[in-house]
Amino acid sequence: MLRHTLVLLAASLASGLAAAATPPAPLMPAATRDALSEAIAADHDQALSRLREWIALPTINAEKLNRQEGAELMQRMLLDAGFDSARIIPTDGAPGVFGRLDAGAPVTLAVYFMYDVKQFEAHEWSQPPLEGRLVDRDGKTVMIARGAINQKGPEATLLTAIRAFKATGTPLPVNIVLVAEGEEETGSENFGQITGDPEVAKALAGAVGVILPVAWQGDDGGVDIFLGAKGVAEVQLVADGATSGRGPGMEIHSSMAASVENPAWRLVKALDTLVADDGYTPAIDGWMDHVRPLSKEQVAMIEAGIRPGSEAAAKKEMMVQGWIGGEDYRTSLVRLASQPTVNIQGLVSGYMGPGGKTSLPSRAEAKIDFRLVPDMRADEVVAKLRAHLDKRGFQDIQIVPGGIYGPTETPGDAAIVDALVTTLAAADLPHTLNPRLAGSWPGYRFTDPPVSLPAVFVGIGQGGQAHAPDEWYLIESNDPKVAGIDRQALFYAEFLYALAKTKR
Repeated sequence: MLRHTLVLLAASLASGLAAAATPPAPLMPAATRDALSEAIAADHDQALSRLREWIALPTINAEKLNRQEGAELMQRMLLDAGFDSARIIPTDGAPGVFGRLDAGAPVTLAVYFMYDVKQFEAHEWSQPPLEGRLVDRDGKTVMIARGAINQKGPEATLLTAIRAFKATGTPLPVNIVLVAEGEEETGSENFGQITGDPEVAKALAGAVGVILPVAWQGDDGGVDIFLGAKGVAEVQLVADGATSGRGPGMEIHSSMAASVENPAWRLVKALDTLVADDGYTPAIDGWMDHVRPLSKEQVAMIEAGIRPGSEAAAKKEMMVQGWIGGEDYRTSLVRLASQPTVNIQGLVSGYMGPGGKTSLPSRAEAKIDFRLVPDMRADEVVAKLRAHLDKRGFQDIQIVPGGIYGPTETPGDAAIVDALVTTLAAADLPHTLNPRLAGSWPGYRFTDPPVSLPAVFVGIGQGGQAHAPDEWYLIESNDPKVAGIDRQALFYAEFLYALAKTKR
């Protein structure tokens, strides 16, 4: 997923946000709201069953697992929810799905879905990761499953809202065009083939904006509205004695370290050049050339979202004792939004079994990700990395590119932002604006030319531990400020009405 930094988001909201304005007039007629609410409540058990069916089919692109099956299920779900059409779009990797729902409305909304999930190790979970079991978590009923929050839960809940319109015979207040992919968790390598499809491109051109369904409420019910997200580039660095000649072509006895180079040390030395001596400041040549600083207004947005207790909540959630360089919380949050990163996801080399083996490995690998901010160019990442390593004599280190995409930005006065603010105000939920999510998603395909649409994350509710064991999604809440899935679905319906009334 969606690669988004949710922990600090939840923590920053946990202690309260700016109070919402006086709620405006209802977004829809009371009778319509009641009918939709009743239909959603009546559909509750079936909604859980549909979500469990989706979760039971893990589309894991990194393993090339269930690519076609995942697209076909996504197609069926859209048609079943009430879309007029849903077409599978072949790509060089996992297929995409394009759905249309024409309500004859003057406003068209574009929606982004991902139907793939991260890998998992079942033995690390307290519940089977593909069953969607309901458990108690701090007095709330949550579903534990891979994909529960990232992103199947919120996406399924949006479809529940659309089903309610169909069930009650209520015309949707906006038209919907939906673009789904199955490669987000590996960097959306072929997403451009989907958005570049002539029918999709034409449909997007007529949309007022793009949303991604999420469930990121804080414990006080507040919502942070992100006006952008960092980009990401994933690469693998490899030191291989068999191909480079620097080291053995097979595992050998460690006594030979006196005369044969160790690829593991070779990789470690190369990795050390990517950051400064502090261990976190990017040191790749030219890396910071096009980094655009946050404006005073953007920094003020971040400061406005800080409330007493939010730092302690963030530390507790992530089990950290402090921030990089001993920085204060405010400085750390500004860094989170403004700074590009060089991160080692994992290192693999040699023997790590019981006892010692006194061996010298022939190969060492590291998985790296870089977070990118405006105005960094995603298409320059590999070239700059290659030039940096070559300049320091590491021509033998192989670079295997993965998914790479750029950052996004959306103006605060965009119609979809106005509609989200209006919907939150009508629900008496506080909100703040934030210039940038520290995580990433392939939204640049929408926000950059030729599409050039505003994009924003929309939703209420909660979830957590995306990409980790025991990923969860809030189903039923014991707190009226925080939404379970029925209230989340109704919120989406309210948002559609608010969007229909916005000035474009």
